[in-house]
Amino acid sequence: MKRTRLIFSGSGGQGVITAAIILAEAAVIHEGKNATQSQSYGAAARGGSTRSDVIISDEDIMFPEVNQANTLVCLTQESYNTYKELVRPGGIVITDSRFVTTTKKVDAKQIELPMYQTVMDKIGKPIVFNVCMLGAVLGVTEILKPPSVMDVLKSRVPEDFIEMNRKALDLGMDLGALRAV
Repeated sequence: MKRTRLIFSGSGGQGVITAAIILAEAAVIHEGKNATQSQSYGAAARGGSTRSDVIISDEDIMFPEVNQANTLVCLTQESYNTYKELVRPGGIVITDSRFVTTTKKVDAKQIELPMYQTVMDKIGKPIVFNVCMLGAVLGVTEILKPPSVMDVLKSRVPEDFIEMNRKALDLGMDLGALRAV
């Protein structure tokens, strides 16, 4: 991997920014790569639009904003409608099939996954939806090793919730691996 640009987008409260921070931290601390993470969100933190850019590279990163993503993740219809044009031709768009209806007008491989429904069916708590999404990104792209992400989760999540997060990460990786490029 030389450089991979990702955009995570959704709604405030979905954990989009947290997932991006975890990914960037795993890249730097556990895999020795360079990474940047930046974020923006609407006026209403909960329910407002959120976006987080992550760049992971073996080389120096000179500009932290993503203008053309290799991978775009959209967890709401609004975020899909807003950011779908930012994916590189031939890139990957990952959406949650419950919340996003994709269009054929995007020049990318579009992967619709039932992440939210899978979390609710298998875990029953939406709080780990973002970790499932992160697992799906790992399963589709293989951008980082799952143990690196799990190590970051262990350092950030209370001990009582580590197993639930591990299960969510595994569920996402399984979903993503089924649709890997």
